Amino acid sequence: MGITWDGITGADVLDDAQVASRHALTDAARDGDWATMLDLVAKQSRLVDATRLGGTSLYTPLHQAAYGGAPKEVVVALLQLGASRMLRDAHGARPVDLAGRRGHRHLVDLLTPQPRRFVPDETLRDIQRHFHEMIRGRIAHLRVDSLRLPELEPLLELDAQAERVWFAVPGMYGGFGYALRNDGAAAVLVSESWSRVAGGSGQRHEITAQGSTLVDEGFV
Repeated sequence: MGITWDGITGADVLDDAQVASRHALTDAARDGDWATMLDLVAKQSRLVDATRLGGTSLYTPLHQAAYGGAPKEVVVALLQLGASRMLRDAHGARPVDLAGRRGHRHLVDLLTPQPRRFVPDETLRDIQRHFHEMIRGRIAHLRVDSLRLPELEPLLELDAQAERVWFAVPGMYGGFGYALRNDGAAAVLVSESWSRVAGGSGQRHEITAQGSTLVDEGFV
């Protein structure tokens, strides 16, 4: 499976088995049951950055490992499974921030973000704002309150040749594929979105700090 953004925050868009698997994962991460946590993530790699359903902290398994001072090999395994060092919790803390505050110095180097792209903070925030506005417009008929829309900071750790990130939207029977094109203040986010049950639903947007532009449609 490719790179995915897991935006699920509410149980109401999942079946019972999916809810149970997510609760099992977040419980294991919270309790420091690292072996169970890694086993569950290895079986469902798209959940590597999942947060607790109905939770408020937005802790991912990597946040929990940083908070709990997990052994280095646990953090290495999460990173190899695709965990993002740059995702922030509800208070804006990255895993490295939690490790530093908790005195887990053995994890700081491992958790320090390693960006391969550069986009000024303000530019990236503006692009993300326009991206979220476009998404909300596309899925206005769905429950946006059950979703965490994609954060763009983790894209900076992906190189320019990385595949698109896929954000599947429950009820849309499709979603949004997106990738960063160009660096610096001229950065552009390219998004392609569609619904499999609606012919001609495909739309391609190019999003800059100035706004979102529809550049193609009807291709799916």
